[in-house]
Amino acid sequence: MDLRNIAIIAHVDHGKTTLVDELLKQSGAFRENQAVAERAMDSNDLERERGITILAKATSVEWKGTRINIVDTPGHADFGGEVERILSMVDGVVLLVDAAEGPMPQTKFVTSKALALGLRPIVVLNKVDKPDAEPDRALDECFDLFANLGADDDQLDFPHMYASGRSGWADAELDGPRKDLSALFKLIVNHVPKPRQIARQDEDFRMLATTLGSDPFVGRMLTGRVESGKLRVGATVQALSRVGQKIEQFRVTKIQAFRGLGPQDIDEAQAGDIVSLAGMSKATVADTICALAVDEPLDAQPIDPPTITVTFGINDSPLAGRDGKKVQSRVIRERLMKEAESNVAIKVKDTPGGEAFEVSGRGELQMGVLIENMRREGFELSISRPQVIMRDGETGREEPVEEVTVDVDDEYSGSVIEKLTGARKGDLVEMKPAGAGKTRIVAHVPSRGLIGYHGEFLTDTRGTGVLNRVFHGWTAHKGPIPGRRAGVLISMEKGETVAYALWNLEERGKLFLGAQAPVYQGMIIGEHSRENDLEVNPLKGKKLTNVRASGTDEAVRLTTPVTLSLEEAIAYINDDELVEVTPNAIRLRKRYLDPHERKKMAKSA
Repeated sequence: MDLRNIAIIAHVDHGKTTLVDELLKQSGAFRENQAVAERAMDSNDLERERGITILAKATSVEWKGTRINIVDTPGHADFGGEVERILSMVDGVVLLVDAAEGPMPQTKFVTSKALALGLRPIVVLNKVDKPDAEPDRALDECFDLFANLGADDDQLDFPHMYASGRSGWADAELDGPRKDLSALFKLIVNHVPKPRQIARQDEDFRMLATTLGSDPFVGRMLTGRVESGKLRVGATVQALSRVGQKIEQFRVTKIQAFRGLGPQDIDEAQAGDIVSLAGMSKATVADTICALAVDEPLDAQPIDPPTITVTFGINDSPLAGRDGKKVQSRVIRERLMKEAESNVAIKVKDTPGGEAFEVSGRGELQMGVLIENMRREGFELSISRPQVIMRDGETGREEPVEEVTVDVDDEYSGSVIEKLTGARKGDLVEMKPAGAGKTRIVAHVPSRGLIGYHGEFLTDTRGTGVLNRVFHGWTAHKGPIPGRRAGVLISMEKGETVAYALWNLEERGKLFLGAQAPVYQGMIIGEHSRENDLEVNPLKGKKLTNVRASGTDEAVRLTTPVTLSLEEAIAYINDDELVEVTPNAIRLRKRYLDPHERKKMAKSA
């Protein structure tokens, strides 16, 4: 069968997974009466809850005698490690761009990776049926983006289509028939080249592992594209590391190819196809699975380095062990090492005491997803404030800078620019009207200045602003950047909060919890209205008296407390504070540092 391998890349929420749903439906991958969930490729619980793609997933469709392997990739730069590996498995990319928003930061990120590999993109202008869509402007911006990223003449001469993924149509002309996706299928078959590996069927078997998964029955499974040769179930192969060192020799117990929504067992894998293998015990991502006669590994695509680090420690609060079952540092370490093995964008390092671990990654969202997965598995953790990773460069100490693209209502643009370019030491790059009473602002801001800014940004824009960020480069250290200005309210007692005490504390600031909530000494229960921290007693009850007066027995009505999400809590805390994460609760608490640690922290800031 004729074969094509493509990846669908786009910014967050530009409609990748919805388009893949329609491609599967119109190719006949589902029965007519089959019940299929919306965004079928987002199989992970967190992906469904948040409406984003976190893990890259492969599927395939058949169209008029051609099998098209499709890889759905994450759109958020925090999960860029997935994209960098996946692009090495495909021969072409479909770049999806929202016809109203145009190319966004994450579009730029994934497109630069695809162009660097020499892939020729197909541009699909999605959501052209939106009332504020401007497909011609979005198309011009795509061309400018490609030119700025150094695309060659073949890549600049890209074909484009107008589409609505939700409605299930794509046409070469804006005023086309708008019936189905057959025009897109035809363009993929004609524009994307056949895998060059097909010509290497007679060579020794070689495959580069790009993703690691597991099956409850057969154990570890490595997915990748077969670079040369053929492989049958039961054959004996070996795994080579990046430097050519032999890791293990094993017998292949299962080969699976992606057909429709689920994997399907096959007897033989051929060059050019994307498959999963089982049988190995040690081989992992970036290793080469090959015949015993091969001694040279395949080149693995380099992965961008992490930009932030977070300390994961054991939960040593007075409420530890009440919710979760996995509380020991040994168990936490095993889980983090397992994550680092399958996710190449994450690095784990032990701290001297052995009670905590430094986890480095791409951003707060990636860390938040990892912590959320761990708490759902029954772990209890204490999490520190994210720290930006510095490096020694040509100009001395350098720090990472991110390109921030903001779409806000015109009336809020002034306050956003003031926050980004003032205390947060950002540089304004571009400011232009975005239509419909909105302004688009592009700025280069140090990563340190963006930690904890998103909540403040939503407050400043009354929840109407959209902020996107992507790693831009390195710059000389820009000096101290002030953190959170407000102090916190700290509990001085252990027990359960009393409504009367919280009612009296409301004038001191915003509270993070309501009545009958467990607290302990040192736990943060709210934000102080002033800059200093304040120790308070949330357990203080009302004094009883035998004197009756009007108003004495009035019911206490509390203001609804502020509930912080996991990412908001991690971004909110200061360096001397921790987030306590359990399966059922997210709490903030003070971390009392010894003088040596306090001095070290002040020096790093």
